[in-house]
Amino acid sequence: MLNSDSSPLIAVPPSRRRTLWPIWVVAALLVIVPFWSWYSTWFGRKLSDAEITQYLSGSEKPRKMQHALLQIEQRIIARDANVKQWYPQIAALKNNALPEIRVTAAWVMGQDNTSDSFHQALLEMLADSQPLVRRNAALGLVRFADARGHAELLAMLKPYTIQAPRAGTVTTQLKEEQSIAPDILVARIKLNGAEVLEVRSPLPGKISAIKVEKEAKVNAGDDLIVLSPDQKHILESLRALSLIGLPDDLPEVERYARGVEGMSDNIKRQAALTAEAIRKRQ
Repeated sequence: MLNSDSSPLIAVPPSRRRTLWPIWVVAALLVIVPFWSWYSTWFGRKLSDAEITQYLSGSEKPRKMQHALLQIEQRIIARDANVKQWYPQIAALKNNALPEIRVTAAWVMGQDNTSDSFHQALLEMLADSQPLVRRNAALGLVRFADARGHAELLAMLKPYTIQAPRAGTVTTQLKEEQSIAPDILVARIKLNGAEVLEVRSPLPGKISAIKVEKEAKVNAGDDLIVLSPDQKHILESLRALSLIGLPDDLPEVERYARGVEGMSDNIKRQAALTAEAIRKRQ
C-alpha cells in the first residue's frame, strides 16, 4: 500500500529478509503470550458447560475453579436451572484444602437459598479455620433466614487480632495505620534452628496496633497485630444485621450510626437503618 505522502518504499535486501523473521516472531509472541495468559484467566470470559465441569474438577488450578464458580453465581442470579447439575460439586468444596476456593464457594452457595445441600454446607463452614470463609458463610445463611452466623456477623464490626501460631522469635516490618490486604505477610517467627514461619493476614484492614517488639519472644496464641475492621465488611455486616440483629447488638451498631473516624457516610447511614430495623423487631 502506498503512503499518503507518496514516499518511496525501501526494498529490503534478501540477506536482511532472512534475518528479520526471528525478530517478528519474538515481537508477535510478546503480544500473543500476555494476551492468552490474560484471556485464559479472565473471570469475565463465558465458559461452556463442559469447561465449567472441567474447571470444577481441576483442583490443581484454583483460578480456573474460581472462574467456574463465579460463572455459576451469575447463572444462579439469572435463574438458570441448569446450574443445579454442579451443586453437589460446589457443596463438596466446603472441605477444599485451599482457603480461596472455600471463600468463593461459600459466597456462591449463598446465592440460592432453596438448596438444602448449600444450607447444610454453609452451617458447617461457620467452623472453618479461615475468618473470610466463616464470614461469607454467615452472610449466606442470612439469605436462608438462618441466624446461626450471628456471632460471626457481629465480629465483622470489631477489630481482629492476628495471633502467633507457634512459639519463637518474631520480626515484623509493618507500621501502625498501614492498610493491608488478605494474605499479606505481617510477621516472621523464627522457630528452633533455622526454620522460619511466615504469618500472613487472613483479612483486609488497617493496622491499629502492633503488640510485639522486634525480635521479641512469643508463645503460641500471643497477640501480634490488631486490625481495624474493613469498611466493606462493616457494610455487609450491617446489612445482614438489619435482618437478624438483636437488641444486644444496638450499642455496636449505634456506634457506627454516630460516625466513626475514617468510615464512610454509607456506613453511617446503613448503621442508622440497621438500628431502626432492630428496634422495630423488639
